Amino acid sequence: DSARNGFSFKGIKDYLECYRSGKLTPSQVAKNIIAMLEDCDKSTPPLRAIVQWDREQIMLMAEASTARYRNKCTLSYLDGIPVCLKEEFKVVPYHHRVGTVYLGTEPETEDATVAKKLREAGAIIIGVSNMHELGTGTTGCNPNRYHKIPRNPYKPNHFTGGSSSGSAAAVAAGLCPVAIGTDGGGSVRIPASFCGVVGLKGTFGRISGHGCLPLSYSTVSVGPICTSVADAAIVYSILAEPDPLYPYGLKQPKATLSDMCAPDLKGLKLGVDWTFFKACDAEVLSICEKAVEHLRSLGASVVEVSLPEMEEARVAHGICILSEMRDFLQPDFNKHFPEMNLETRATLALASQFTAPDYITANRQRTRSMGFLREIFSTVNCILTPAVPCTAPRIYESDLLTGRNDMSFTVRSMRFMQLGNFTGIPGLVVPIGYSTAGLPINFQVMAKWWDEAVLLRIGLKLEQFRSQTKKPSIYYDILA
Repeated sequence: DSARNGFSFKGIKDYLECYRSGKLTPSQVAKNIIAMLEDCDKSTPPLRAIVQWDREQIMLMAEASTARYRNKCTLSYLDGIPVCLKEEFKVVPYHHRVGTVYLGTEPETEDATVAKKLREAGAIIIGVSNMHELGTGTTGCNPNRYHKIPRNPYKPNHFTGGSSSGSAAAVAAGLCPVAIGTDGGGSVRIPASFCGVVGLKGTFGRISGHGCLPLSYSTVSVGPICTSVADAAIVYSILAEPDPLYPYGLKQPKATLSDMCAPDLKGLKLGVDWTFFKACDAEVLSICEKAVEHLRSLGASVVEVSLPEMEEARVAHGICILSEMRDFLQPDFNKHFPEMNLETRATLALASQFTAPDYITANRQRTRSMGFLREIFSTVNCILTPAVPCTAPRIYESDLLTGRNDMSFTVRSMRFMQLGNFTGIPGLVVPIGYSTAGLPINFQVMAKWWDEAVLLRIGLKLEQFRSQTKKPSIYYDILA
């Protein structure tokens, strides 16, 4: 708990305090959310964070939770907590559109594993959130008729980042303190960073991806976007476990939060490859360097490391994710090409150019990169980087009509993200400050496979570095 002066986001703890004290019930909160969802669709420009929601569904879950609080038999820390899930997940009774206009023609009849677990924990699913079409970009720009472009709550004329764009916007705008996204090339961590909230990409396979469209089966991890590290830890502890329906995470060690609340960082070694670290905008670099010093002041030692073959790893990750998406989307590419956004068509056309030898070489590079990381993690606990090299880009009029295809931005925004997706290690991004233009800047910590606990421990300390939290210009206080 870090009580601060000025603005602070409402998190899980705030909701629980309202429910336990009787100040508010989950049903009253649900009515507030429904009013806000109606409002943010009518605002100019519309927020477009939640793209499908249902009043009756929200109230049903809220009333059940209200009864549990009344009878003192709540199910978990998430009981009565509003959450949303990226449209990439199957959530009953919504359409599983995955950011397109052609998928999910019928309402879903079966939940993805994470949706099921959230329901079992008593959470109130307020709807499904906007996303970059088929997860193919990092801006969140999706001009099609069902989605439109979600707005960054800090600066509505800037992008949210993608592809879990609506999830980050919903959390930053206060619509819900918890959202679930997927991350194949930074798709949880980039929007969390651009919207100034916390994003956790679990180890590959740690949280079940069953019921999520399997766009790229070797790079995508699932993770929460929250207003605080403590909330991310709560959601992680509820979602992280083997799922018999999801083979990739079956052999995982038990998820723990050991030492998360240790008073300092003594005994931890934090690795930095300064050449890699410094390839970012001056404003981002300046604040990220100070964050490293802050961690050092808490007793951690900062060790210089060398991340070898980063350029090869970057290209190989691109080949792997695009080849797997192109393979999975072959029928869509043939049948629904004219209904896709222009950017998606260009990306999938580019992906068609990779060959089988390219894909095999890329996977050999993965083995090499994982070997390098094994050695590095035998000497340090974590690797530190900025989250994204720049702040959220501006939205132009033409983006609203035809979308945006800026390959150089896509490549640049993924710079610090791809290592985690390519090798499967977990990563956490935490807001540490703002640019002079008032846009959020985040910091990233990565750890060895299955060691999310150390990320959360460092993340809690990183939160103390930020002297203030600025209030987003679009913010709904559901508990007011």
